[in-house]
Amino acid sequence: MDTLIPFDSLDSDTLNNVLNDIVSRDGTDYGEYDLSTEQKREQALRSLKSGEAVLLFDTESETIQLVPKQAVQQRY
Repeated sequence: MDTLIPFDSLDSDTLNNVLNDIVSRDGTDYGEYDLSTEQKREQALRSLKSGEAVLLFDTESETIQLVPKQAVQQRY
C-alpha cells in the first residue's frame, strides 16, 4: 500500500533532497520552458504548501512521488 508523507514532517535538508530527486527524474515535464533544478524544486514546494500536491511513497517502485492531491483522493 502506498503511503502519504506529510512534507512538513520532513526536515528541510531531507525535503530538499526528496524534491531534488523528484524534479531531476527523466520524463518529468514542466511544459514549454526549461527551468533550473532550483526553479523546479521551488515550484514543487509551492504545490505542496498550497495543498495542490502531496508526497506519496510508492511501495512498488520504492520511490517518493509528487502527485496531485486530487489523484490521491480519487484512488482512495
